Amino acid sequence: WGATACVLTGASRGFGRSLARLLAPRLGQGSVLLLLARSAAPLAELAAELRGGGSGLRVECVAADLGCEEGLRRAAAALREVLPAGPAGRLLLVNNAGSLGDISKTFLDLSNPDEINSYFAFNVTSALCLTSTALQAFGKRPGSSRTVVNISSLCAVKPFKNWALYCSGKASRDMMFQVLALEEPDVRVLNYAPGPLDTDMQLLARTKTGDAEMRQYFQRLQESGQLIDCTVSAQKLVNLLEEDTFCSGAHVDFYDI
Repeated sequence: WGATACVLTGASRGFGRSLARLLAPRLGQGSVLLLLARSAAPLAELAAELRGGGSGLRVECVAADLGCEEGLRRAAAALREVLPAGPAGRLLLVNNAGSLGDISKTFLDLSNPDEINSYFAFNVTSALCLTSTALQAFGKRPGSSRTVVNISSLCAVKPFKNWALYCSGKASRDMMFQVLALEEPDVRVLNYAPGPLDTDMQLLARTKTGDAEMRQYFQRLQESGQLIDCTVSAQKLVNLLEEDTFCSGAHVDFYDI
C-alpha cells in the first residue's frame, strides 16, 4: 500500500480491532496508524501489539469519547497533529465507531431530546467532524490518494422495529458520505455494510430489542451459525480497498461481494 496515514475509529474491540490487525501489516514503510476509541486499556493493548509487528509502523492511539465535545476536540487535535506530519502518499480514514442506542424503546418512547441528541452526536456528528478535519489536515497533495470508509449497515436502507435511532443514524451517515463523494470527486468514498457480525452489539440485539419477533430473528441468526466473524468481514473490506473498483459513494454490503 505504500506509505499511508491511516485513521480508524472504534478500534478497541469487535470489527474495528479485527480491521486494525489486518491493516497494520499492509501499511508500507513510514506509515502511521492512528487508533481512536473510548476504552483506553484495550486500545493501548492493541497499539502495543501492532507496534510489536516489527514493520516499524508508527502507531498512535487516542482514548476519547467522540459523543462529547471534549472527546471530539481531543480526537480532532490528534488528527491535526499526526496527519500533516504523516506520509504524503495515501490517507485512509475508517469511520467505524458507533452504538445501537436504547433498542428496548419503540419510536413512541423516544421523546427525550437529550437522549436523541447524544445518540446523534456520537453516531453522526462525530463522523462528519472527524472526516472533514482529517481531509483538511491531510490536504490535497499532488499524486496522493484519499479514501474515506463509513462502516454502514443493512439498517441504513431497511427499517427494523425498535431501532429508530440506529437505522436513522446509519441512513444519515450513508447520505452524508454520498454528498462527500459528489463534492470531492478525487476522494474515494465507500459505505461498507459488514453484515450481521458476531459481536457484543449482536448480543445486545438478541437480548435487549423490545420487539419479540426481532429478538427471535437475531437469536435464529446466532443459533443457525449465520453470524459473521469480524475478521472474515474485515478481510472483505480490505479486498474492496485493494481492488479499488467500487463506485465512489456506493453502499456495498458484505453479501454483495
